[in-house]
Amino acid sequence: MTKKVLGLGNALVDILTIIESDKTLTKLGIPKGSMQLIDSDKMSEISDTISNLDKKMATGGSVANTIRGLSNLGLQTGFIGKIGHDDIGKFFKKDIEQLGVKAQMLYSKQHSGCCTALISPDSERTMCTYLGAASELTADDINISHFDGFDIFHIEGYLVQNHELIEKAVKLAKEAGLKVSLDLASYNIVEENRDFLCHLMKNYIDFAFANEEEAIAFTGKAAEDALQEIANLCEIAIVKVGKEGSFIQRGEQTFRVETPIVKAIDTTGAGDLYASGFLYGIANDMNLQRCGEIGSFVASKVVQTIGTTIQPEVWKEIKKFAE
Repeated sequence: MTKKVLGLGNALVDILTIIESDKTLTKLGIPKGSMQLIDSDKMSEISDTISNLDKKMATGGSVANTIRGLSNLGLQTGFIGKIGHDDIGKFFKKDIEQLGVKAQMLYSKQHSGCCTALISPDSERTMCTYLGAASELTADDINISHFDGFDIFHIEGYLVQNHELIEKAVKLAKEAGLKVSLDLASYNIVEENRDFLCHLMKNYIDFAFANEEEAIAFTGKAAEDALQEIANLCEIAIVKVGKEGSFIQRGEQTFRVETPIVKAIDTTGAGDLYASGFLYGIANDMNLQRCGEIGSFVASKVVQTIGTTIQPEVWKEIKKFAE
């Protein structure tokens, strides 16, 4: 029987903007390629700086992207997150529910979170995240009933700074019999929370996703050596190396997956959608090579569009490939 996937993540709406040059990042004092948590004052500064540029709004948040991808692939999914009583929150909830996601939303008096993705001319994205209501998600919000009926629990590294929340969530997931999947999400967060991540990996994590920068930040080693170290801590380790594909390891078995050659215009969500494809394979009991191939194929499609919304006709092509 196909497994069902539950996600826990920051409920955010993405504001996608292509900047004219990296001078914009320098002006704002934001490191290229990073994920910066910002306050309302910085959000206003960024908004003023990019006010004359075209913008596109879409449902975002790392795990929400993965869950949306899994729903588009036909899996039954759920999502836990916190939003405000505002238009952005309504947009988020309506968007995921239209895909059939079981939206287990919690509410805050704060404004809903948003993430401004500044996309450089070379397609690299720099994320400026105002968490708002999402930052108020706490351990007290999570209970065992959230996990009813699900088989896999997928969490994002962006939440790892809230140690109490994550520890409670993974403990409950294990108590409910779920496999636990973690996407490391950002190299700077990995650097700041390495000891806690090691603790999680050893005790709770079954599937761990990292890109090359995150793998280096976590282990201090290059991709293939990092893969080995992460695989020693959990059941399945996945290290993505961009255009070079990905490495996957379970026990002593190692797989190398190539990625389709495409022209990338925006890498936003590439890792999130790779996880969608990979977890789709896991949910359907496919071998790891095939899981990686589906992950790479989905990721290759999302980098050819602005943002993380893949068009329905492309999803038909992806589903045909996956099946």
